[in-house]
Amino acid sequence: MEIVRHDKGACAVLYITGRLDLAGGTMLKEQVKKLLASNTVSIHLNLNSVDFINSSGLGALVSTMKEIRLARGRLTMSNLASYVQEIFDITQLSHIFEIFKTEEEALSSYRATATV
Repeated sequence: MEIVRHDKGACAVLYITGRLDLAGGTMLKEQVKKLLASNTVSIHLNLNSVDFINSSGLGALVSTMKEIRLARGRLTMSNLASYVQEIFDITQLSHIFEIFKTEEEALSSYRATATV
């Protein structure tokens, strides 16, 4: 798995490529811990290039969301492949996470909450 970071305003956007499994989930959690340590608490995951996810990957996402919330931050996701979206729907995690169709929609939701 590969993670590429781009900052867009106050939000860190992580582009994830490959398999979100035990190894990938560990890598994601480490990256998010570094972001939180640097006081970056608005994090968006673009999952467009995730071609596989399993229970370990889902667990890592839940753990990541918990850490971000404890830091009073926010986690959003977008661009889920149909296979990944189906996994989120089956597990009902789509009701827990903030999932957007596009990265642009997700990022504009950060701007909308910042002006309220």
